[in-house]
Amino acid sequence: MSPFHVFRNFISLGKTQDAATGSQPPKLPGLGELPEFPEKGDDGEARVDSDVDIRKKQSAVGDLVRLAYQSIGVIYGDIGTSPLYVYSSTFSSSPSRDDLLGALSLIIWSVTLMVSVKYVLIVLYADDEGEGGTFAIYSLLSRYAHIVRRDPREERSIKMERESNLPAMSKHTRSFLERSWVMKTFLKIIGVVGVSLVMSDGVLTPAQSVLGAIQGLRLVNESITTATIVGTSCAILILLFLIQPFGTSKIGSCFAPIVILWLSLNLSFGIYNLVWYDHSVLKAFSPAFAGQYLVRNKTDGWRSLGGILLAFTGVEALFADLGAFSRTAIQLSWLCFAFPCLLMAYIGQAAYISVHPEAYSNPFFNAVPPGTFYPSLVIAILAAIVASQTMITATFQLLSQIIKLSYFPQIKVVHTSKIFQNQIYIPWANWLLMIGTIVVTVAYNNTTRLGEAYGVCVILVTFITTIMIVLVAIIIWHMALPVVILAFLIFGALDGVYLSSALTKVPNGAWFTLLLAGVLSSIFVLWRFGKENQWQAEASDLIAPSSIIFSGADDGPPKANATAGGLHLTAMFGRTPISAITGFGIFFDKSGIKQTTPTVFVHFLQKFQAAPRVVVFFNLRPLPVPTLPFEERFTVTRPLQPSANGAGHLFFRITLRHGYTDEVVSADLGFQIYEQLRSFVIREGATAQYQRQKHIKWAIPDGQANSGETELAMPPKHLDEIAEVGDEAQPEASGGTPTVAQQEVTRRELSSLECAYQDQVVYVVGKEQMRIREVTGCKPRGWCRRIALAAFLWLRSNTGSKIANLNVDVDKLVEVGFVKII
Repeated sequence: MSPFHVFRNFISLGKTQDAATGSQPPKLPGLGELPEFPEKGDDGEARVDSDVDIRKKQSAVGDLVRLAYQSIGVIYGDIGTSPLYVYSSTFSSSPSRDDLLGALSLIIWSVTLMVSVKYVLIVLYADDEGEGGTFAIYSLLSRYAHIVRRDPREERSIKMERESNLPAMSKHTRSFLERSWVMKTFLKIIGVVGVSLVMSDGVLTPAQSVLGAIQGLRLVNESITTATIVGTSCAILILLFLIQPFGTSKIGSCFAPIVILWLSLNLSFGIYNLVWYDHSVLKAFSPAFAGQYLVRNKTDGWRSLGGILLAFTGVEALFADLGAFSRTAIQLSWLCFAFPCLLMAYIGQAAYISVHPEAYSNPFFNAVPPGTFYPSLVIAILAAIVASQTMITATFQLLSQIIKLSYFPQIKVVHTSKIFQNQIYIPWANWLLMIGTIVVTVAYNNTTRLGEAYGVCVILVTFITTIMIVLVAIIIWHMALPVVILAFLIFGALDGVYLSSALTKVPNGAWFTLLLAGVLSSIFVLWRFGKENQWQAEASDLIAPSSIIFSGADDGPPKANATAGGLHLTAMFGRTPISAITGFGIFFDKSGIKQTTPTVFVHFLQKFQAAPRVVVFFNLRPLPVPTLPFEERFTVTRPLQPSANGAGHLFFRITLRHGYTDEVVSADLGFQIYEQLRSFVIREGATAQYQRQKHIKWAIPDGQANSGETELAMPPKHLDEIAEVGDEAQPEASGGTPTVAQQEVTRRELSSLECAYQDQVVYVVGKEQMRIREVTGCKPRGWCRRIALAAFLWLRSNTGSKIANLNVDVDKLVEVGFVKII
């Protein structure tokens, strides 16, 4: 009989004994259902415990058309409604024909270079695991160069791609960044500021677009009061934020027909006006007209660029929303649909204004074909309302990115799609954004005042993006330095010219968005500063289990697997004996680092000098996938081996990996862990027997194999694979019979597990309290540090409770408190 038959028999015997005693232990899965032996990578570690390979870019292969369709409804609402006000924001009086052609040329080439070339064909390729935005570029750089300190808990899941064989320029640039504290700080600041600017625009854009849409009703009825417009706008904004929990897919699918219809109207109206009024405006495709316009108008022409840049407001959201869709979907929807529609809209409006110069004040509605005014008004209002969605989605995407890099507390993030992993909704941010937009709507109450604050954030973000893309091109893309310099001069000059013009708006209203961005940046940097101090304080708890516990009372060095005596604390912890507590203790391990001991267990031992009979270090590891098959979720190891005499405790470490839609912490968590431990002990015993017998030849009856005998070269994936040979297969060596000692060890451990589980299951979590180090004397730097950390601790104490998030029986929950000085 094979060793696996023997194990089957004595486990069955254990089940019979359970029935005889009347106990009802949890049902053990059939041996054929045990998890497969994990594959091992090149480093010898089980690949099933690696999360790096799971983190992949979002694939949209089979869903490309669907994503492109949804992206139209979410991304192009903002940039797509620019034809409503670009010409009126550029000119203050009826333009001459030459100025009109110059402005049109600037619009054509600005949209082409800034959106189509820079963002769609270059910047979209600087994504970080499928996510976009300035902070995604910063995160991407941090994976190719050591420029950021990461959360120790997250380091194992970060796919570092620091290359060794780099071109000389790439290597020198990377080394410079890694050595320079100034450059590290600079990149951190501009990355955070870029996020803050987009989020500030996220407060302004919904107010601007909805207020502008409702003000359009005055074209029909001039007697509508400001109070009515503001009240209606606020009601629409509230409704807009109330539907956000439905998710990006549903909202995008609903909004896409509106934006498609709106852009199609602009395309058809543009063609109509071009044919009926002045087709000669097409010569504005020559950039010479743009240059002549700026030379001719000098300062006034430079100031008018603040209106021209409104033609590409929303481009920063196009990149920030990348995580919710895909690069190919955005490129397809922009280049094949949105871009030609917008170009034709501006060209058609210019053709109409060239014949009717006074039409610049309301270019879209004045240029609509006869009989289409009212349908156009309805669609324009709907499109302007939908435009708000662009910045709302971008805010969710960017906030999730800064949370991952520990620049903001771990607030609740809801994944709204099981197909597209980065489509998210953040309740806390949604309601704050709603309050902010309503306050702005009431405070400004008209689009003229809001327009003064509009556009500065956009061009600042594009300028920051240009700077960061230069580093990506050198370090990651390995582009030649002359090519990088040429591209930087072209796009940097464009950004600089528009930025200098936009900054003239600061005294008139743009100060508000800059102030808001400054406040948000301060919060992000403050949280990061606090987290770095917290990591430093917690570093003292990163202790190996063998440095805390040893078996035996001898005076020698601490040992994890001694053969005499019970468990004791090591000398650094007092060398006191550890008492045994009946039951099954599950200690939540926040760090999940294999080589260390959970902080909560360290403090539990220090306070009680006792430990449960079965100790489980339990770590939850979320993965960026919708769900994970149950058989792939659990990884079990032993942080300490049991003592040979069988006395004392059993120690296990379990990592539970899960997707964002998986409910894993439930009332039966203890039962699931118990089952996993039993399966592990059985599999471990069988594997140990196999390791002894792997060179023994097995005689196989005729007809069951091509040859008369075969050799086990690899461990079976399931125990039943060997059992299927039947009782006729016998080892040719007497050593093939499993040792009685091995059977006894496995039976004893299974019995200990069952007894501990039947006694009680206790969940033990840590309650960490931080205190700020006292400042002695008059040290301004020390007091500033103390104030910043006090603000950090206040934020930390008001951003959720671990206990409230655990879906386990409260009467089985134990909280162990400890203090850290920061």
